[in-house]
Amino acid sequence: MRALRYLVLAGLIGAAFTAQAEPVTYKLDPGHTNVLFSWSHFGFSNPTANLGLSDGTLVFDEKNPAKSSVEVTLPLANLDTHVAKLDEHLKKPDFFDADKYPTATFKSTKVQAVGGNKYKVAGDLTVHGVTKPVVLDATLNKSGVHPMMKVQTVGFDATTTVKRSDFGMGAYVPNVSDDIKIRITTEASVPKADGAQ
Repeated sequence: MRALRYLVLAGLIGAAFTAQAEPVTYKLDPGHTNVLFSWSHFGFSNPTANLGLSDGTLVFDEKNPAKSSVEVTLPLANLDTHVAKLDEHLKKPDFFDADKYPTATFKSTKVQAVGGNKYKVAGDLTVHGVTKPVVLDATLNKSGVHPMMKVQTVGFDATTTVKRSDFGMGAYVPNVSDDIKIRITTEASVPKADGAQ
């Protein structure tokens, strides 16, 4: 009888561990997400713009990061440089052509742990109707229950550099730099069940 009890207890512990190790699906929070990109303007300054986020889903498995994935949609309507005329120019056909291509998207193809809280996130970035592979250097800032929302939450920062000419947006290169530095910070939480407070 005691052996049976131990067997049941071991099974319950094993089941709990398995459940803990499963990938968790999070929704990215647009209110706590910045997708910033910056460039050199004739070498004199380094302007920055924020694309923000309209929708994003993160599947994260801390035990087995290879099972993780991320998919986001970035609305060009929200592009913000804090300079209205520059916002307008960047949305025109010689840059984003936002009327024709109203969103940019990123969909991961591989997530690799590289030690500590660092990850390489490879994926396909689509901008201006062109899709190219990119790799994000991501850092897990924190994972745990959010003190205000009371749900499981994760926070990441990530960086990468892309060439805008690869996406058919080479206007004014090299005076306006081809290299675009991208810096992302985001929070993502497990969605509350319908009706939960």
